[in-house]
Parts: sequence; C-alpha cells; structure tokens
Amino acid sequence: MRRIRFGPALPKTPPFTVGDGVILLGLAALTWVGVRLAFHAPAVVEGPEISRSPAALPWYAMLSIGRMAVAYFLSLLFSLAYGYAAARNAGARRVLMPLLDVLQSVPILSFLPVVLLGLSAVMPQSTAAEIAAIVLIFTSQAWNMTFGFYQSMTTIPQELREAAAIYRLPAWLKFRFLELPFAALGLLWNSIMSWAGGWFFLMASEIFHVGARDFRLPGLGSYLQTAASAGDVRAVLFGVGALVAIIVLLDQLVWRPLLAWADRFKVEMVEGDEPPEAWFRDVVTRSWIFDRLEARVLAPLAERIDRRLAPPLGSDVDPLDAPAPGRRRATLAVRGLAAAVVLAGIYGGYRAVGLLAEVPAAAWGRIGTGLLATLARVAVALGFALVWTVPVGVAIGTSRRLAGVLQPIVQVLAAIPATALFPVILLVLLRAPFGLNLAAVLLMLMGTQWYLLFNVIAGAAAIPQDLEFTTRLLRLGTLQRWRTLVLPALFPYVVTGSITATGGAWNASIVAEYVEFGGATHETTGIGAVVAEATAHADYATLLAGTLVLVAAVVVINRVFWLRLYRVAESRFRME
Repeated sequence: MRRIRFGPALPKTPPFTVGDGVILLGLAALTWVGVRLAFHAPAVVEGPEISRSPAALPWYAMLSIGRMAVAYFLSLLFSLAYGYAAARNAGARRVLMPLLDVLQSVPILSFLPVVLLGLSAVMPQSTAAEIAAIVLIFTSQAWNMTFGFYQSMTTIPQELREAAAIYRLPAWLKFRFLELPFAALGLLWNSIMSWAGGWFFLMASEIFHVGARDFRLPGLGSYLQTAASAGDVRAVLFGVGALVAIIVLLDQLVWRPLLAWADRFKVEMVEGDEPPEAWFRDVVTRSWIFDRLEARVLAPLAERIDRRLAPPLGSDVDPLDAPAPGRRRATLAVRGLAAAVVLAGIYGGYRAVGLLAEVPAAAWGRIGTGLLATLARVAVALGFALVWTVPVGVAIGTSRRLAGVLQPIVQVLAAIPATALFPVILLVLLRAPFGLNLAAVLLMLMGTQWYLLFNVIAGAAAIPQDLEFTTRLLRLGTLQRWRTLVLPALFPYVVTGSITATGGAWNASIVAEYVEFGGATHETTGIGAVVAEATAHADYATLLAGTLVLVAAVVVINRVFWLRLYRVAESRFRME
C-alpha cells in the first residue's frame, strides 16, 4: 500500500547538546571580533542624501531589486546545498541542523551594527553598507527556504526512493529528477515568502544609525523610511505604490509562471480539475526564440552537465560517491582547519566572556525581565497568526480560482514593510491602554504571520488530488476531512512556519519595543528594547549580552518544544 510520510525524520538527539554550546561559543567569538573592529570604525559617518521626489523612485527601485536579487540567489544556493547535506548525511545532520537552529534564531537586527561597523573599519563606507545590506536580507531569506527544502527532502514517499534505487540513479540524477522536483512546489512558496520577508528588512538595512554614524543607501527602503520619518504622506503613498507595482509585476512575470510549472511535480494519481495557468509562461514558451533557446542552448547544456556529474545509468561507480586519490589528504586538511577554527573560537569566546563581565548586575536583571516580557508578546502574536493563517492558507492552497484572486493580494500585503506603517500605528495606539505593548504585538504579527501563511499554502497545495477525491467519495464532513486529511498533511508545514515565524517575531521585537518617533523615544520592557537601546548608545557589552541571551533562549525553546512537535509529526501524523 502506498505510504506518504508528512513528518520529517529528525535525529533523536537531546534538546541541548555539547555541540550547541560549541556553536554558541563560536557565535560569541565572532561577535567579539566584530566589536573589536567596531572600535576602529570612523567616529562619524554621513550617508548620501535621500531624495523624496517621485522621479527618484525608478532608480531607487532598481537598486533595491538588485540587492534583493543578489541576496535571494545566495539564499537559494545556500538552501539547496545546506538542506541536501543535512538530509542525505546523518553525520552532517547532527551538526548542520543544530547550527541552522542557532542561525535562524540570531536577531539579525542586533548583529547589523556590529557587521556595519566592522566592515566600515576595513573597507570604504559605501561598500561596507552594500555588503551589510545584502547580508541582512540574506539572513531574512535563507533560513525559511532551508527549513522548507530540508523538510521536503525528508518527506519523499518511500516508493519513489525505492524506484530510484531500483534504477540505480546516481546522486546527481536522483537530485535532479526526484529530490529537487519533489521539493519544487514548497521551495517556490517559501521563496515567495522569503522575498516578501526581504522587503521587511530592506528598510532596516538601507538606513541604519549607530550613535553618530549614519549609514544609508539609496533605495526604495530608504525612500520609504525617510518619507515616514519626515511625515511626508505624499511620498509614502508614492513609495508604497511603487512597491505594490513591483510586487504585482514579479507575481505575473516570475512567481505565477514558476508555480504553474512546478504544479506538474505534485505527487498524485490523477490530474487536478483546474490546472494553474500563467499567461506570461504561455506567451514565452510558445515563442520561436524560446524554442530555439531550449533546443540549441538549454537542452545541450543540461546533457553536458549530466554527463559530467553522473555516470551512465546502472553503473556501479558514482563520481560523487567514489573514493578519490586525494580523499585522505583532503580529510586531514579539513580536520586541521576545523582544529584551527575551534582554537580561534575558544580564544574569541574567552575574550567575549571578558567583555560580558563588564555588564552590571542591574543590566542582567533587565535582560532577564525583558526576555520574559518579549516571550509573552511572541506567544500572543503567534497565537493570533495561527487563528487566521491556517483556514485562509488551506483555502488558497486548495482552490485555483481563489488562489488566482488572493495570491497577488497576499503577496502585496506580505511585502509592504510593517516598519513603514509603524509610525501611523503608534499615532493611533500610543494614547490607548497598553499602547506600546499593543503596538509591539501588532508589529510582530504584521512581520511574521506571513511565514505561517505561505507554509500552510504550500502544505495545502501539496495534498494529493486523489486523496481529496477519496474524502468526497466517502462523504466526509468538513470536521472529519480536516481531522483525517488536512491537519495531518499540514502539521509539519505548520511547525516549520511557526519556527520561522517566532524567529521573525524575536527579530521584530528590536524594532517594536524601542521606537524613536516625533522627536521622542518610546520604549517598553523587553529584550528587544535592551538590544535596541544598547545599539543606539553603542553599548557593545550590553549588546553582546542581550544578543547571546536571546539566541540561547530561542534555541532552548526550539529544542524543548518545536523539536518534539517535529517528532510527533514523524511518529503519528502520517498517512498510510
């Protein structure tokens, strides 16, 4: 009988291991290196003037799209390589998945000043700002895509794996014809989410203040932030209009054609009633130029790559798996490099501990209290997100007609940076009871609910059509259908979306709990406020302490709570 596993097969490791401590130690060491470089950064940095004229928008939009494209390309390569290594190699998984867990929990907005100041100490300001912006956008895109691709790699149906083994497909052909196609639909939906999430952090990365240093880059994010800070409603509307136009164009010219193409890779026994359509894909694929390009360039190039990376079908030798003459020397070199990195990490960690010793006891108490307050806001924001994203995501993922209407709208709403609307939210809520607390939860919700929604859409879209038909033939009611089919299929996607959503909520706390608006500073109790205030006053010791406490807390929550849910998905929520 056919079996489809919906839960990823995770290794049964303890919630917190020695490896986690080593990773956190290395993270502290890298932070200390950045802080030491920051001491040598220019005392005063003045960025270029940002024009609020609508005539500047086309050029600014091109610059921002360029940064987003570079960051997305790097994120895609990273996700494919990292997810593949973690899914295919049990030994690598024991290191890579805990490391990914730590990386996705790092509050990137708290590391941005360290990266910016460190880079500006060794290279020109404009170059440092460009690299820091791309790094920030990359870190907002990569983890969601990597988790999604890893989940897809570990949930490939067993019969497909057995077919690949029977045909003795080498590693490259198995990746090209089985693993990547199976993950294509989920990877695309996560790419849409990651691209939308990149817009959220674009505003933070194109204008950033550290004390008297004003880092800024010309772009759509800096345009919107400058207009919002100046209270120029007309410029804000022009900027949001340009952003919406870009999102709609990308949806019609890029994402919708790719989703229609990836629909062919769904695991189902029958074809859907309403196959997805994309007018731009039809126009391009029916053109004479595309036919010539595919016949003369793309097909020969694919064949050449296949011949280079894979032996003939049925061969016993796979170049990717066969031992190489220099394998032993390479192994020794890797071990030597790893030993050097460990020694450097120990030294950097020792110096980081010395820097942490400068943090007063009162600051540690404020960090602990702030951590609990922010945790409560994150939990509330995640609860509200779950209430509406699951039913809406299922509706979009299972209905072609509804998806055609709502998909562009959702992409537009997800891509509008919540930080651009935050000043308006503050004006409305500051005088209300629990004003800034309520505004902080709302900003967290606006910035993170989309991670859940797009993962739910991907999970709903991946439900085989023949199973949908079976529920209709059995005349299952709505409640029974959700209990026996929809929720088991969605469970691992909801867990993945929740992990990335909570990581985004912790990041958003840095922007939401400490706000400079209208010539005044508004803050509330929270770990985000501690990190943001330390950044504003260049208090590197408190910044390091708050960041490491935040990272450790998120890692512990992920291991104790979310990892156990992953294991529940593997052991109970499968359809056989």
